This record gives sequence, structure tokens and C-alpha cells, in this order.
Amino acid sequence: METMYDVQQLLKRFGIFIYTKDRIADLDLMQEEVKNLYDAKLISMTIYQQAILLIRKEMRIVKKL
Repeated sequence: METMYDVQQLLKRFGIFIYTKDRIADLDLMQEEVKNLYDAKLISMTIYQQAILLIRKEMRIVKKL
């Protein structure tokens, strides 16, 4: 997992589509959904960690704009 597109595709595999027209809100929801998938043991710890790091990195970029 290397890009936000990969995170979106991960969520899409589980039928989760997020778009609210507010990028920060989208990222918050993505982070929550990834955590829920991990808590439900549907994704591995490695995938969880990679996804969370990518989401947080994107949040930092968006907040700087």
C-alpha cells in the first residue's frame, strides 16, 4: 500500500465508499473505517498500519493548504 488510492481501493473491497466534499472529513471517516476493519480482524496489522500512516500523511498535506 503506497498511495491514498490504495487506501480507497481497500475500503472499496469492503463496500465502503467515502465522499463528503470535505477532504478532512473524508480522511477522518477513512481512518475510522480502517480502524473498524482492523478491530473486526478483516485486515492485518501491517495493512492497518500502512493505511493509517498514509491517511495521516494526507491529512498533514491537506491542512497545510
